[in-house]
Amino acid sequence: MNSVPKFLQYSKTHEWVRRDEDILTVGITDHAQTMLGDLVYVELPEPESNLESGQECAVVESVKAAADVYSPVSGEVVEINEALFETPQLINDDPYGKGWLFRVRPYENETAHLLNSEQYSKQVASEAH
Repeated sequence: MNSVPKFLQYSKTHEWVRRDEDILTVGITDHAQTMLGDLVYVELPEPESNLESGQECAVVESVKAAADVYSPVSGEVVEINEALFETPQLINDDPYGKGWLFRVRPYENETAHLLNSEQYSKQVASEAH
């Protein structure tokens, strides 16, 4: 079973969100990185760009597939994880830590629609069947 930390929130498209005061850190879930396999390339949103919830904003590529990453919230990109350009496998090794993708300052309370760990785990389990 893939790891689904209880302190995070999740999107239906396999992104996770962690709130640090007024900034949200975004990454892809352990389930998503496991499905993709070994990551070899990452494309991230431009700092200071504005994202809409549900918008394609990044790409992660593995040896077997490329996947779009969707912004789970609307807001301004305040930081990107530049370490991923050199070492995209940080996402495989530590998806909820060093493998984060970008940080956003949300426009408003943007997390109400996100799933908790239990809801996300149920979604992943239903997709497997």
